[in-house]
Amino acid sequence: MSRWRSPYDREILGLAVPALGALAAGPLYSLVDTAIVGHLGAKQLAALALAATVLAAIVELADFLSYGTTGQVARLHAAGAGLEAGEIFAQALWLAAAAGAVAVAVLLLGGGPFLLLIGQGAHVQGRAHEYLDIAVWGVPAQLVALAGEGCMRGVGDLRTPLRILVIANAANVVLEVVLVYGAHLGLVGSALGTLVAQLGMGVAFGRRMLAAPARSRRPSRALIRPLLRTGSHLTVRTAALLGAFTLASALAARFGTAALGAHQVAFQLFLFLALVLDAIAIAGQILVARLLGGGDPEGAWRAAVRMIWWSIAWGTAFGLVLVLASGIGPHAFTSNTKVLSDSHHVWILLGVMQPLAAAVFALDGILIGAGDTRYLAWAMAAAIAVFVPLALFASNVTGLWWALNALIAARLVTLMPRFVRKRWAVTGARLASSPRGS
Repeated sequence: MSRWRSPYDREILGLAVPALGALAAGPLYSLVDTAIVGHLGAKQLAALALAATVLAAIVELADFLSYGTTGQVARLHAAGAGLEAGEIFAQALWLAAAAGAVAVAVLLLGGGPFLLLIGQGAHVQGRAHEYLDIAVWGVPAQLVALAGEGCMRGVGDLRTPLRILVIANAANVVLEVVLVYGAHLGLVGSALGTLVAQLGMGVAFGRRMLAAPARSRRPSRALIRPLLRTGSHLTVRTAALLGAFTLASALAARFGTAALGAHQVAFQLFLFLALVLDAIAIAGQILVARLLGGGDPEGAWRAAVRMIWWSIAWGTAFGLVLVLASGIGPHAFTSNTKVLSDSHHVWILLGVMQPLAAAVFALDGILIGAGDTRYLAWAMAAAIAVFVPLALFASNVTGLWWALNALIAARLVTLMPRFVRKRWAVTGARLASSPRGS
């Protein structure tokens, strides 16, 4: 074997490519909605943006249903405990359904205040509320899909989720065109089309989850409790990260329209590039959990190191492209001279961030796969403590992106020592009942 190659390369690629397709399916829903509703008018588009922001925040906070189940299922599956892994499929389904019911209640009762908090005029608020009242019923299906993806990744099946998501996205396009333009239902038609597509997606994932071989599929407190514990840690991590970027957007708005525009372009690029890097992190999560479940901590270490290098290589490539394109790249997004001026410096900082972010994403996936989620929550809290004062004292959008770079660097500084010490490399079919310190 060449020094430049690893026996894990093919497996990493085989896991990362379908994971990337599944990750891209989420933003594709929003992209289709935006493209179709955008032709209805500025008010309808603004209303969609408001409602989508609220819905996206709820779904992102529930990403523990995906990331929190993969490691547990992969460990059991690798240890030959297929029936026990099947029980996790069922428990994840019940947990997703319960979380979905809570989310519907919260959005029905608090959707109005959430929309007011974000802003916009009364007319836009009313349209957004109209969309939200329909779309909210698709949230349980989205959460079931998250749980289904996580469980299927755990057994190494990334193609089935990808197929379901592709079909759901195709159905969403057809339904929205028919209802929005054919039936002339406007924004309501967009909400209905997305709802029907999401319900079909939820049913497809739910059936697959219940079809997994298991000794029992009844709700079990003993089996749901570890999922809830892991979920609470990952929710803290996700909420803190969402809060950081929400604060960044709010502060960018204070610097003026041009600064907000430059920040928005850079932020969307960050999210797009994160899709590729997240796919490698998911491969890391699966491989590490599988190898630890099979009793091979040294194999888990070697695979993890290889994935970190893969991720850093991609991040470095992205970073170089962004830095080299900082003079011409922003012209693809705007012709405003003030936005272009701010964007030049921000693009350079976004490029500098990429290798660091790549390493952080890979470490995230490795530690999630190992079940070391409590430490991830504490590490994120420490990084936020670094970011907030720097962001608040920033005097322009360039200073704000220096603060975001500091956030990523702080995460790397807290995660890398944990990885190097190998305290996460605990073998066994099940995650430890209590995490290994903080």
